[in-house]
Amino acid sequence: MATITKRGNSYRIKVSCGYGTDGKQIIQSMTWKPDEKMTVRQVEKELQRQSVLFEEACMKGNVVATVKFEDFAHQWFKEYAEIRLKQRTVEGYHQMEKRIYKAIGHIRLDKLTTRHIQKFIIDLCSAEREDGRNRNGGKLSTKTIKLYKSMISTICDYAVKMQMISVNPCRNVTIPKVITPEKEFYSIEEAQQMLDLFQKEDSSNFKYVCFYTLAVYTGFRLGELMGLEWKDIDLNTNVIFVNRTCLYSKAKGGLYTETPKTAQSIRCLKVPQGVIDMLLKWKELQNIQRQKVGNKWVETDRIFTKWNGLTLDRSAPGYFYKKFCERTGMRYVTNHSMRHLNASLLINAGVDVKTVQSCLGHSTATTTLQIYAHTFQSAQAAAMEAAAEALPLK
Repeated sequence: MATITKRGNSYRIKVSCGYGTDGKQIIQSMTWKPDEKMTVRQVEKELQRQSVLFEEACMKGNVVATVKFEDFAHQWFKEYAEIRLKQRTVEGYHQMEKRIYKAIGHIRLDKLTTRHIQKFIIDLCSAEREDGRNRNGGKLSTKTIKLYKSMISTICDYAVKMQMISVNPCRNVTIPKVITPEKEFYSIEEAQQMLDLFQKEDSSNFKYVCFYTLAVYTGFRLGELMGLEWKDIDLNTNVIFVNRTCLYSKAKGGLYTETPKTAQSIRCLKVPQGVIDMLLKWKELQNIQRQKVGNKWVETDRIFTKWNGLTLDRSAPGYFYKKFCERTGMRYVTNHSMRHLNASLLINAGVDVKTVQSCLGHSTATTTLQIYAHTFQSAQAAAMEAAAEALPLK
């Protein structure tokens, strides 16, 4: 609601436009001076009209604080993201800041349009990865581009809530279809070769043999494997429970533990007896190490530990596996590829999508279908061929 104050021969019209990034109320004002020939009644009528027009302009964002998108984003991090979002989500958003601010950070919040954001999204489709990795052909994946859009949209939603703008300009932004290369993972033959070669590994590397064997048979994420504790294993039923994930954050001073990625990620899986036997053997070796170092051992109950009982560094398994591949001639794939291998084994065995989703800890079955669409299609094609062979047309 506008307020009007008479100042000599003119009128000051003030309108509240929400709150700024400093938490203070934003007041926009204008001065209107009536024509000397206007009657009192004409002045009152025109003053009300000017007041309504100015208020409408403020509400539409035509008159608003001149805060830039980057400045408001910094405030959003403090007031919203760092309070409500998980640490790893906040850190992921911080990694995206550079690209976003370079493209739209200088634009006033009220001047930011759908066209600005759409151009940025289109440019991302041809942008090179900043980490130098050749994953996805050195390009950003559709998932990553969606995350950029999500961050901008979330900030704009907050701006709407704070009455800084009236409409989220991200609402009509679309993401072009990006052709994503197939996930790289081992064939069944390669997986068997890897397991066979593990049998020849020195006992000093046995924890890594356990790590990768468990990764293949469970499809657990890296952080979930790192966060496993001995109490998570039910030796009577051969069931392993996922209750936490171990992550790395420079801001938090290194490794830290939190709840899994999604609610669906809290799950349990039954593994073969051979995997349990392997873990029990590793536990014996771990106990020997505990006795060897004495009071230098730190009790964490973690399955995969360093020499002193502390949680293994997240980079350690990958470092071992790269050296292992160089020694044995195995084709190198990433830790996450073991998860893809597990999914492939499940799908090709005829396991339905809901069960695969549950095993992998995806939030929805749609996520599972999107990631493994080609694998499902191949499995369905194989099933149709088997049906045709079983019941041939004559």
